[in-house]
Parts: sequence; structure tokens; C-alpha cells
Amino acid sequence: MTSREFNRVDGPNRELLDRYRSEYPVRIGELAKKMGVQIKVSSLNMGVSGQIKNETDGYVIRVNRHEARERQRFTIAHELAHFLLHRDIIDSSPDGIKDNVLYRSGAPERIEYEANRLAADILMPMEQVQKALSEDFNGMVTEATIEGLAARFQVSKAAIEIRLSTFASV
Repeated sequence: MTSREFNRVDGPNRELLDRYRSEYPVRIGELAKKMGVQIKVSSLNMGVSGQIKNETDGYVIRVNRHEARERQRFTIAHELAHFLLHRDIIDSSPDGIKDNVLYRSGAPERIEYEANRLAADILMPMEQVQKALSEDFNGMVTEATIEGLAARFQVSKAAIEIRLSTFASV
């Protein structure tokens, strides 16, 4: 099961996503590169997690070097989601889309929710989460399960908790 945002991704990019989502942890940097998007780890202003911008040599995602690796991975996936869903917004602004630590960019809230849902689908495919939960944790959600899944998918505990809560509500 995937989000409606995942279903909006065009055919060739969806095939690429499917190929990378079949293993975990998803190699998000390699995926972005295959899509023609550069990633640069940068010193961004305090409170800024990431940015995607169309520069002279193509699309560039910048992530804040001062944040945890797991946070950087989600930020890359979030900015990549903007690339896949909101390229018109990126292209219409000289600064592209710049997201603060709450993944708020000044764009309509709907845009950020869409990017978050697609980012979760990219990094934590529901099928993979379900499989790991049932095979490795006997379907039991405990603190140890959350820590184990977060480590396996290389995301924060908060990200996996949100993913598990959406799974429970389906």
C-alpha cells in the first residue's frame, strides 16, 4: 500500500523508486543521483533542514550538515518528493523550496504534507515495514521494536513511530 502521492509519480520515476524501495535501507543518495539530482551536505542556517533548488547545473538538494544522519536521510527524501511532485513550485522561486526543521517552507501546508507522505513511502515502504515487523518482531510493537526498525530503515524513532501509526490506522 502506498500513498496517493506515490501514485502521482510518473512511470519512469515510479519504476526507479520501486527498484530502490525493494531493499532497505533505501540508498537515498544513489536514488537521487539516478534521478539527476545532486546532494550537497551544507552548513545551512540554524533551523533549516534542507532545500531543493534548480541551479545552473541542475537540481540540487542541500541538507544541513549539523543534523543527525537519520534526519538528513528523511530531508533528502522530502526534498526529492518535492522534485517529483512540485517541480513547478521549485522552478518558480529563485530560492526553490527551503524547509525548516518542521518541514515548513512557506508553501501551502498541503505541499509539505504531500512531500512528507511521499518521503515516508520512499524510505519506509509499508510492505517492507510490515514484513520486518512480522518476521523479525513477531508483530509486537515495543520500544525495542521501534528502535530496531528505526535502525534497519536508518530513520529516526519518531519517523518509524509515525509510519507504524499510519499502518495501524489503515
